[in-house]
Amino acid sequence: MNLKIKLAVSLALIGGLTACGQAPDTNQNATSALEQKVENNTVLAEWTGPYEGVPAFDTVKLSDLKPAFEVAMQRQLVEIDAIVNNPEMPNFDNTIVALEASGKDMSRIYAYYGIWRSNMSSPEVRDVSRDLAPMLSKHFSKINQNEKLFNRIKAVYESDEMKTLRKDQQRLVTNEYLGFVRNGALLSAEDKKRYAEINLKLSELHTKFGNNVLADEENYVTYLTKEQLGGLPQSVIDAAAAAAKALGKEGYAITNTRSSMDPFLTYSTERELRKKVWNDYYSRGDNGDEFDNNDIIAEILKLRHERVQLLGYKNYAEWRLEDRMAKNPENAFELMNKVWPAAIARVSEEVADMQAVADEEGANITIKPWDYRFYAEKVRKAKYDLDSDEVKQYLQTDKLVEAMFYVAGRLFDFEFTPVKEGSVPVFHTDVKVWEVTYKSSGEHVGLWYLDAYARKGKRSGAWATTYRSHTTFEGKTNVLSSNNSNFVQGAEGKPTLISWSDAETLFHEFGHALHFLASNVEYPSQNGGVRDYTEFQSQLLERWLTTDEVIDNYLTHHETGEPIPAELVAKIKKAATFNEGFKTTEYLASAIIDLKLHTMDPTGIDVDKFERETLAEMNMPKELVMRHRTPHFGHIFSGEGYSAGYYGYMWAEVLTSDAAEAFEEAPGGFYDKDMAKKLVDHLFAVRNAVDPAEAYRLFRGRDANVEALMRDRGFPIPKK
Repeated sequence: MNLKIKLAVSLALIGGLTACGQAPDTNQNATSALEQKVENNTVLAEWTGPYEGVPAFDTVKLSDLKPAFEVAMQRQLVEIDAIVNNPEMPNFDNTIVALEASGKDMSRIYAYYGIWRSNMSSPEVRDVSRDLAPMLSKHFSKINQNEKLFNRIKAVYESDEMKTLRKDQQRLVTNEYLGFVRNGALLSAEDKKRYAEINLKLSELHTKFGNNVLADEENYVTYLTKEQLGGLPQSVIDAAAAAAKALGKEGYAITNTRSSMDPFLTYSTERELRKKVWNDYYSRGDNGDEFDNNDIIAEILKLRHERVQLLGYKNYAEWRLEDRMAKNPENAFELMNKVWPAAIARVSEEVADMQAVADEEGANITIKPWDYRFYAEKVRKAKYDLDSDEVKQYLQTDKLVEAMFYVAGRLFDFEFTPVKEGSVPVFHTDVKVWEVTYKSSGEHVGLWYLDAYARKGKRSGAWATTYRSHTTFEGKTNVLSSNNSNFVQGAEGKPTLISWSDAETLFHEFGHALHFLASNVEYPSQNGGVRDYTEFQSQLLERWLTTDEVIDNYLTHHETGEPIPAELVAKIKKAATFNEGFKTTEYLASAIIDLKLHTMDPTGIDVDKFERETLAEMNMPKELVMRHRTPHFGHIFSGEGYSAGYYGYMWAEVLTSDAAEAFEEAPGGFYDKDMAKKLVDHLFAVRNAVDPAEAYRLFRGRDANVEALMRDRGFPIPKK
């Protein structure tokens, strides 16, 4: 992640106790003293090797991380001092561009830090994270609350020069100025001090929250004997055996991650074991022990609320959504409230279908949350003659990756070529690397790293990131992008087979990578994005999974090599909106709870009670739970990237459904050349250099509307 992006985020997330930068000679002397201690620190070193330099994953040591940060922070403060003490009048180049150029050392170090925290965590990493959180908080506060720096930014923002700048430059200055204002630049000295104290504490709490969830994911594993494998397909059995082996155990293991839990609940005939696995997964962070997150959440909410009140906002969500597409909580609630009634109504239909199957079998049960996936699969087979495991036999990760490359070639003119083994360092043997070039010219674009498989110390879920982002303001830099998944790796010598949902997720995350790789912005911080918009591009890419070109050429049986039968494809498409009640309701429940938590006064909140009572008021179906229950809702409590913003997936889905219809209407369908050019030019390449609403109108010719989303999900369109 480029540091300017990191800084833009961190200004809202973390803070410190110092209200302004130190004197130049103090920072310079401190830097010199520190650098004598880190001569051979490869975490700090500039990247060398091919492709304009790559991360030295093969030589870095965790013990070097903290001292590397110490030096990098001091170096950046020297850079900031040079900006604020420039005797020339503030202008775009000597203030805004200079700020964009600062912090390159920090950017490199964050690439390693992110890997250690997300992909290779351990008790030692968590200890270091706890130490670093307050250090980084104080550092970013020194920048965020540097009055001289803000005054220079303000001078550029209010200058006549602004009128002469390009639109992207004007947007850069405006976002920089408003970012400082929204994070306390205009507060009194006393309020700034309190603001920084709050952010310092929040940085510690966010780290502790995330560490607690990871601990519960590691500490709860369900081991099975051969006699307890009833109903499980061979692919799930093989994956469970591989998981046990990786943990140094005999037999079979269901780990406490979604990719392991989900197929077990779908197929296992052992109802009590289903209940146990379900409870373990949905009780993460909520077990009343040292890793319980309820008190942490209450304190986080209280501090966030106090902080935005210092800024004059009624609640946290009002502050958070001000610079997003939704603009305010009311607009976000309005969208979700349009969909919620249709979603829970569909759940009632789904449960009735499942209960009928259970009754017919003489199961003598009432459908419970740990039964939902199991009986939904039975209904799927009965209604659509569609067996999820049969579909899975055609979903090999290696072939799906080839399919993604095909799509990227057709839409973006990208070609992916595996790099020579050993030529690019990787942090784990699972990681594979490809060079990305333009097919038409051979011009180098960047590298793409893939870390596909689950393992101990890797956080659950799927995500995308960059080690280096595209910019042109100091000469063109290439992109180092990364996708990360948690697929349960197939047995040795066998392909890794994944569910249809996981295949969609693979394409989704690749959409983020393409967003990084397609960037054509000049300034580093404009590689960031508006949170309720950035999921749009990745959600849209999921649609290419169901195109004929992908289905006909890349969905092949892992044993016979035969393409997926046309009749099976027809069943998949016919069942496209099956179980949509479950998927929409579990997501929306999390999004609504998130926004409600951040639009209230959290004083004295009992988190479990609030979740329970609020869901009851919403008429949440008792047969399922939130996708992310509050005690393990890492999107909103292990940081602030999605806090009060989880609704953004649905906001982006409105754009996604509408944009997909544009491709459907085009002469060339999803591979229409003119539409592909519009897609790249207006929705991917511009990143955050153009207002998202304006960018979408340039692509579509109008704003998006919710009707396309309702059609996609098979829900009735609400009356206006």
